[in-house]
Amino acid sequence: MPQRNRVTPYGEIVASALRGRWMGNRGCIHRGHDVVRPWNGKRWITCALEFKGWVAPKWAPGRWTALFFHDEAVAFAAGHRPCALCRRADYLRYRAALDAPGADAIDARLHAERLDGRRKRLHAGAWRDLPTATFVDVDGFAHVVMPDRLRRWDADSGYGEECERPARGDARVLTPPASVEVLRAGYAAQLA
Repeated sequence: MPQRNRVTPYGEIVASALRGRWMGNRGCIHRGHDVVRPWNGKRWITCALEFKGWVAPKWAPGRWTALFFHDEAVAFAAGHRPCALCRRADYLRYRAALDAPGADAIDARLHAERLDGRRKRLHAGAWRDLPTATFVDVDGFAHVVMPDRLRRWDADSGYGEECERPARGDARVLTPPASVEVLRAGYAAQLA
């Protein structure tokens, strides 16, 4: 039975059998095997599943909560950034694209951009300017932007049906502007 530790592009934490290709955390947000709050702090990171032979403990009392992402594009949409330890090269590319002095500045910016109170903050963005791997909301469903199309995503099956990418107008963007800026600068986020 799936545990509630998978993250959607909306930043929600759900139970899903969908395989996570990345792990991350938002601090200690669990008691037992239950997620009891959506985050604890501004440092939302995306980690490798293992690092130098080390695999993070799951559900350890008082330790950070291991969360899982279908792919890196989902992690970016949820508001996470690459870990500065286990994903050092990716973190440095992300930081350089933002011209940020360090993790604290990135985390403060992402925190302001990903949340509207306790809800997911959506941003307007011109369809023509959205880079590949950006997530958008179309009629209440998450879609990843591809060069000439959109692919719908859901927590049960991952990527599914495709539709044409609009050429004009504005999209309702799930991915925070900082990560959109990083993608636009050439960071190739991993897609499943």
